Amino acid sequence: MPSYQQFKLPDVGEGLTEAEIAEWRVAVGDTVTVNQTIVEIETAKSLVELPAPWAGVVTELLAQEGQTVPVGTPIVVIDVDPGGAPSDDSAAPAAETSGDVLVGYGTKEAPAARRRRFAADGAATAVATAPAPAAPAPARPAADVARAAATGGNGRSSTSPAVLAKPPVRKLAKDLGVDLTAIAATGPGGIVTREDVLEHSRRSQAEELATYPGDDQPWLADGTVSANGRQTRVPVRSVRRRTAEAMVNSAFTAPHVTVFHTVDVTRTMRLVARLKEDRAFADVRVTPLLLAAKALVLAVRRHPQINASWDEATQEIVYKHYVNLGIAAATPRGLVVPNIKDAHRLDLHELATAIAGLTATAREGRATPQDMTDGTVTITNVGVFGIDTGTPIINPGEAAILAFGAIRKQPWVHKDKVKPRWVTQLALSFDHRLVDGELGARVLSDVAQVLENPDMGLVWS
Repeated sequence: MPSYQQFKLPDVGEGLTEAEIAEWRVAVGDTVTVNQTIVEIETAKSLVELPAPWAGVVTELLAQEGQTVPVGTPIVVIDVDPGGAPSDDSAAPAAETSGDVLVGYGTKEAPAARRRRFAADGAATAVATAPAPAAPAPARPAADVARAAATGGNGRSSTSPAVLAKPPVRKLAKDLGVDLTAIAATGPGGIVTREDVLEHSRRSQAEELATYPGDDQPWLADGTVSANGRQTRVPVRSVRRRTAEAMVNSAFTAPHVTVFHTVDVTRTMRLVARLKEDRAFADVRVTPLLLAAKALVLAVRRHPQINASWDEATQEIVYKHYVNLGIAAATPRGLVVPNIKDAHRLDLHELATAIAGLTATAREGRATPQDMTDGTVTITNVGVFGIDTGTPIINPGEAAILAFGAIRKQPWVHKDKVKPRWVTQLALSFDHRLVDGELGARVLSDVAQVLENPDMGLVWS
């Protein structure tokens, strides 16, 4: 007989309590196998694909795309015995039962209604359970019909008594999400025309103010436009919301101090050019960021006190004997900071491979929760946007973050002569509870020395 199983949103780890349904990979009626991906969810840290725990037929989707669902909430019903013979007392899926049980009275009969099921594309499909339609109403006088054309057919305006529009126009406005009361009518006698609705809808569309490489959806695409077209409200999604919470908590919990250093990186630029021509590095992307990341790892090795975190609950300082190097990545979903595990063990080629793989995964929204946790120190490349430097906010759970600025050719005193040199600015923000000014200055100075003279990297390795 049919046997229905409810698949509940699982805890994907890292203490997350909810997730957003990003995309259904199945629809009602689809046959699924064990471990087949059925849904993609967006957590506060990444996109996660969930497999089916059973084989069977999808009978109902209990959450729609874009909906935020708490962990433990049923999201799909699967019939794990669709070929079984039905029995007289076989129960319907738990998600489809209705009626209240009153002590001593049994179960009430469910009233006629229309139940909605969500298809794979997120659109709702109504399943009719209502009674048969009544007999046709008697013909209405011509005067009533004329009046109905301007009032939506019910003797009064369906939106406002002052709004005149024919039923097809009202339906068009409803389909487009347009408020008839906000439209300037141009039709005879002040009636709203089809053209009025279309023009208002066009003016109210969100402007594509910002897009990202490889991103075919502008950041305003899922927003709601105000009636006058002057504002767009976009729901704060998981990553953006959690990033905001983390940054506020970091900024107002850890006392930030930032130190700056302007560095001649001409030798680093020459090394980058040589490595690009080296066969050993032909399969990886060599950039100044790679050498800056290596310099930071070396500086942490020389000053391990900066590789720490503050445990508020136990009032302890936790020193990490490993370097999980965070790489801040700007993505269409918001700022994410995945980290390279045990970066202190990687040579330059391995570090280049890890950076490329991690940033690509993050921008595609495929970074796992494990990629985002247990970072020890972070580097953010603000120079890629043409920014000289900044005062970065420390990633929660860490003690320091390095901002790597734009590299520009400019006049510089070199060997007592003014010459054009490649110059950049570095900024190191650190938690003053853990790091005093001297330690922070020494760490930044070491990073600068390696970038100014890459030979120091060999000495300190």
